[in-house]
Amino acid sequence: MLAAFKEAQMGFQEGGIPIGSVVVKGGEIVGRGHNRRVQKGSAILHGEMDALEDVGSQPASFYQDVVLYTTLSPCSMCTGAILLYKIPHVVIGENKTFLGEEELLRSRGVIVEVLNDDSCYQLMQDFILNNSKLWNEDIGVVDNNDL
Repeated sequence: MLAAFKEAQMGFQEGGIPIGSVVVKGGEIVGRGHNRRVQKGSAILHGEMDALEDVGSQPASFYQDVVLYTTLSPCSMCTGAILLYKIPHVVIGENKTFLGEEELLRSRGVIVEVLNDDSCYQLMQDFILNNSKLWNEDIGVVDNNDL
């Protein structure tokens, strides 16, 4: 989780949303990333998606024994990617700031661990305090002022 947290800090330092993720296989990090929606002007580059992109193209069997670490509970989009690649184990830094699709993951047989990590939580709270509009955009909350 420390590597995922460092990715989140990197995203924060770059002016982006501080969510980080790493993909681990056989005890080794094989992919890492952080939310780069702001930095890349992307609609979909969440931390988990960035880490999976870093892994690169792999056969489906590659994911059978990986663990995905993410600093925040995965949203619907990232949950879909986890299910698509049949990633069997997800470790979440915290889910107080945002409760994603953990129950869907569990219902599909994914092992979901939530660490309730104070560092992950505080980093998100510090970000949201000063960037609520950007945060709402990231999680798909419609701002009526933009209509």
